[in-house]
Amino acid sequence: MRERGCRNAEFVLVHGVGGGGWCWYKIKCLMETCGYKATCLDIKGAGVDPSDPNTILTLEEYNKPLIELLSNLPDNQKVILVGHSAGGMSLTDAIHRFPKKIQLAIYVAATMLKFGFSTQQDLKDGDPDLSEYGDVNEFIYGLGCDQPPTSVMVKKEFQRKILFHMSPEEDSTLASVLLRPGPARALGGARFTEGEGADSVPRVYIKTMHDRVLSQQQQDAMIKRWPPSHVFVLESDHSPFFSTPFALFGLLVRAGASFNSNACD
Repeated sequence: MRERGCRNAEFVLVHGVGGGGWCWYKIKCLMETCGYKATCLDIKGAGVDPSDPNTILTLEEYNKPLIELLSNLPDNQKVILVGHSAGGMSLTDAIHRFPKKIQLAIYVAATMLKFGFSTQQDLKDGDPDLSEYGDVNEFIYGLGCDQPPTSVMVKKEFQRKILFHMSPEEDSTLASVLLRPGPARALGGARFTEGEGADSVPRVYIKTMHDRVLSQQQQDAMIKRWPPSHVFVLESDHSPFFSTPFALFGLLVRAGASFNSNACD
């Protein structure tokens, strides 16, 4: 059911590390069936983008598809950004760069740090700690073994247990085929300086209560440090676009209708 009084809302959906626009296929279908426009980006080195993630060393380069999309928007047009997991860093980057072109930023089980990984506290709050599951990450050292890793992904044998444990088997199987290494250097080096528009864009956080990537303590810490306008809760794993798509869709539409003044009566 389309949210009453809301017309022409445009959502831009940003995936997490290693994912792609394909992650949002259920949400895109629900949105377009109900009359909303949904753009599912492939950030550089992800999805069908041909770039080698091991050559992407800065967040600016990684986030180029989103930067270009916002740069090319007409001056009188705004969009609703939705970011999942590490896609939250892409949203924050966009908030600092283009506050006047973003109607609302929605963080879904996402890293929400106003200044990126600028301090040890930022790392504690926003960098997933998967050590309790064992040696789960596969690192690639594109610049040599004596340099920090250039990309990383969760090993296939751990992906369902950590990323998709409440999701349908067919979705976790699809993900096991399509997931790609994410640019560790670009994301780990994300830093943001104070921008005049950083707090001018309203934000919503959607917590995932059974998340095995971002713990409840981490999500709560980020919410406390940079409080959003609203916090919603999903009984979901780390991938609610697979495990609870209808509930996630409902929250996205609800949030969009509340803040999208240009599109709603």
